[in-house]
Amino acid sequence: MVTVLLFISGVLFVAIGVVVSIALHEVGHLLPAKLFNVRVSRYMIGFGPTIWSRKKGETEYGFKAIPAGGYVAMIGMYPPNPVDGSVRPSSTGMFQTLATEARSLAHEDVRPEDSNRVFYRLPVWKKIIIMLGGPAMNLLIGIVLTGVLLMGFGSAQATTTLSQVSACQVAYGQPEPADHSTCTKTPAAAAGLLPGDVIKTFDGRAVTNWTTLTEWIRASAGKSVQMSYQRGGETITTAITPVLTARPVVDANGNAKVDADGKPETVSAGFIGMGPTSALVPESAAAVLPAVGNNIAQIGGVVFHLPQKLVGVAQAAFSSQPRDPNGPISVVGVGRVAGEVASMEQVPLSSRIATLIGLMAGVNLALFVFNLIPLLPLDGGHVLGALYEGARRTVAKLFKKKDPGAFDIAKMLPVTYVAASLLMVMGALLIYADIVKPVNLFG
Repeated sequence: MVTVLLFISGVLFVAIGVVVSIALHEVGHLLPAKLFNVRVSRYMIGFGPTIWSRKKGETEYGFKAIPAGGYVAMIGMYPPNPVDGSVRPSSTGMFQTLATEARSLAHEDVRPEDSNRVFYRLPVWKKIIIMLGGPAMNLLIGIVLTGVLLMGFGSAQATTTLSQVSACQVAYGQPEPADHSTCTKTPAAAAGLLPGDVIKTFDGRAVTNWTTLTEWIRASAGKSVQMSYQRGGETITTAITPVLTARPVVDANGNAKVDADGKPETVSAGFIGMGPTSALVPESAAAVLPAVGNNIAQIGGVVFHLPQKLVGVAQAAFSSQPRDPNGPISVVGVGRVAGEVASMEQVPLSSRIATLIGLMAGVNLALFVFNLIPLLPLDGGHVLGALYEGARRTVAKLFKKKDPGAFDIAKMLPVTYVAASLLMVMGALLIYADIVKPVNLFG
């Protein structure tokens, strides 16, 4: 019963965190819009029927029934009909009708006194600031949460205390055999090392961290070296000879690298068959931004290869193939992971809280990256439209031509509907996959 309640608490943590993140994202649009005197008619969290709202000043604030996003409604998002300045249909073509209807909606709340408070009349730089306000808010949340995680709780770092000693020598990526009596012992097992031993020296050099020790071991294949370790109150010295075998290639963060096919990259190096314990070690403020940058780079890689990743998700969802643990997941998958983390009663509470905070930091950084994709209806698409408007106005000015005016982004609505449909299909696929074939992060 306790485990179930802990699982539910983890899911609720993510659900509330996502809603708050969405709300603050929209605040990121709302504040600069009001600063630049654009009239904001509605600030809503969710979509569909309104379940609660209250009007304060000229803006209605509220919650919708479907908490799958949010929006800030600014009057005059699209300019009037470029032909006659109206917002009524000037053509019966399907695309023109879509654009005209959008202009009508954008101007339905415009009053005569609001002529200078419509969005489309803003300078390009103000439009960009408003549209980048939402992603910038998610970035700020991600930085703050990463700071809380690294400076308050610390990052998990390998110590020089052993957590495990492998009994058998096996090829990298292969499991140990059930019967240890017939296998070739690892150098660590042959030397009598046990979990809980603390490595003190290796080849006459003091061991201060696991990363350096690993480098020394990898460089000592086939060489007999003296190694000392502490067990209880006793220091023991033994001779050990690392064996040459395939080992994973790791990056600066200690993560195994993979090739273009998703297979681990390996290199021949020394190996003795032991693993470290980990501990949370608080870091300085200087570590926060590099950590955020690394996280954004990883998320950007997933987004860049999103079509390929989605094919893999679809194949896994409708077959016996496993999910890629580094692939995209939906908010349902994030909630499931949070529930699993919260219910791990054998893990210290501080470590579980730290993991949940890191999870929400990752969600916000993912929202930051995803919303910068230059496609409507995402914020990046609006930014691209503003940049195009600025570019064509600059060109017109250079060639002393008439100012072309605001770019009618309503013309891009067919592309918007296609992109929105694809986003909904993507979301449905990820939710389905997270239900029938969830990502397994904990073995």
